[in-house]
Amino acid sequence: MRFPRGSGILLHPTSLPGRFGIGDVGPSAMSFVDQLKEAGQKYWQILPVTPTGKGNSPYSSYSAFAGNTLLVSPESLVDDKLVSTSSIENIDLPRGRVDFIAARNLKSDLLSEAYESFRSGTTPELNEDFAAFCREHFWWLDDYALFVALKNSHDGEPWFKWSESLRSRQRDAIDQVRSQMAREIQAEQFAQFIFFRQWSAVKEYANEHEVNIIGDVPIFVALDSVDVWCNQSQFKLNEDGTPQVVAGVPPDYFSETGQLWGNPIYEWHKMVADDFGWWTARVAFALRICNAVRLDHFIGFVRNWEVPGGDETAENGSWTDVPGELLFSALKRRLGDLPLIAEDLGSMTPEVEHLRDSNGFPGMRILQYAFGGDAYNTNLPHNFSQNSISYTGTHDNDTSVGWYNAADKKAKKHAKQYLRSAMKEPHWELIRTSLSSVADVAITPMQDFLGLNSDSRMNTPATESGNWEWRLSEDKFTPDIIAKLRKLSEEFGRC
Repeated sequence: MRFPRGSGILLHPTSLPGRFGIGDVGPSAMSFVDQLKEAGQKYWQILPVTPTGKGNSPYSSYSAFAGNTLLVSPESLVDDKLVSTSSIENIDLPRGRVDFIAARNLKSDLLSEAYESFRSGTTPELNEDFAAFCREHFWWLDDYALFVALKNSHDGEPWFKWSESLRSRQRDAIDQVRSQMAREIQAEQFAQFIFFRQWSAVKEYANEHEVNIIGDVPIFVALDSVDVWCNQSQFKLNEDGTPQVVAGVPPDYFSETGQLWGNPIYEWHKMVADDFGWWTARVAFALRICNAVRLDHFIGFVRNWEVPGGDETAENGSWTDVPGELLFSALKRRLGDLPLIAEDLGSMTPEVEHLRDSNGFPGMRILQYAFGGDAYNTNLPHNFSQNSISYTGTHDNDTSVGWYNAADKKAKKHAKQYLRSAMKEPHWELIRTSLSSVADVAITPMQDFLGLNSDSRMNTPATESGNWEWRLSEDKFTPDIIAKLRKLSEEFGRC
């Protein structure tokens, strides 16, 4: 489907300002929606909001369905009378980069207090809402809460290192655990209820203000996830639960040895036989909590780079075909029009282009990739199609200022000539170019509006530390910047 012409900002909720060590989906999220509306923006793009695993990456999650309870708002817990005002009034964690350890400890304590308040009967008005949530979401919630309880009882060990009876989900063992750990399981169900209660309020508020939220669905799930534990036959695993092959990408722009993601690969022929039941549930759920969804690594719906399990780099992988045509046919048959964005970056092939275009999905165009080559570069604006999404950069890119400072002479010269600019403010030159393009949607990372350098990038691919920590400082998205963005958006018909 085609997206209405407009523009928006890429900002993950963890990057919102506040005093609790990490951004959340409380008042600061509502305030950001107000700023988007004031700036004439129609879209708020986020990264996955699922629970993060090793390295705090939103692309490595314990569940494809659960919410990240680190994003729970302490202030909203007070509003719901689940925690006392005194529990949060003296908290003022550092407001610079995300402090995942401090935030995790804080949110764990507050959610425990909230659960005890709920159990003690101080919030009877939430009883039916919680019961309804559990009934509606039982199909993923029950297994996820059990998985978390088991993982905690095993000191965080991955599921494939549990006892055979639990690893293979033998019914007697599972039933026994559900009985023995009923309190821990319900506590996690309640935490999920709180997250989705708060997130639903943010989405409703955004939509009321004519701001659409663009979510993100990674193509793969983590090996140590409830999705793999509960669906082992649909992944290429060894008998002990370890992966036969893992996902990655071959050597490319980002890494000379490729990227070894480590995710297990789907047994696609079994998913075909199941008429893609798991994928249908996943996409339907994502489109319920967001208005549209970016499909990460769209190339992977045509072919996967499979690396032998145990390899330390992605160099020795091989390509295997994926039944993407059958998958999207099944999704459209069941779900109707699909407001999906194809992250079609990387080594494009005619097959990938056909899958994208035959389904009407817009692709992505990145201005940071446009300069230093020839006139046929698809990331140059004169080669854009209307049914595309224009970006200055993505969460995996440097900031536009950082990119330009590090660019070679050829790329800088090309950018100056093409944009007819001295590039004194490279971020605003790219923003203006993106907004003026024919692309239906133009998305800009928040860091670019602020003119920040490389220290403020969100992620550096193929690195394991220092990522996902950037946060927006209080009052940095100033009225002047908001007014300038609105003026440009109006000028190019995006309001």
